[in-house]
Amino acid sequence: MKKTITEYDFTQGFVEMNREDNFSYAGLKALYSYFIQLEDDCDMDIEYDVIAICCEYTEYEDLEELHGSYPDIESIDDLRNHTQVIEIDSDSFIIQDY
Repeated sequence: MKKTITEYDFTQGFVEMNREDNFSYAGLKALYSYFIQLEDDCDMDIEYDVIAICCEYTEYEDLEELHGSYPDIESIDDLRNHTQVIEIDSDSFIIQDY
């Protein structure tokens, strides 16, 4: 069984699961767009699981904040060589944790 999730459903699901603090609103919108594009590119359905997303992805304000978790990363390009990077704006981004 499959249900189509809208951007509103996606963001609201984090609120309903008390996970609204895991990502900014802009971050949630970027994640939603990323998953929609990934489904289209791979021609597959992605399961919508708020807890799994929170465990697998982390939002950072900038590289300085990232260095607390990944001190060896020197640039966004360096980070892209290690994992998926979802850019939100000029400084903030979400990564798939590794």
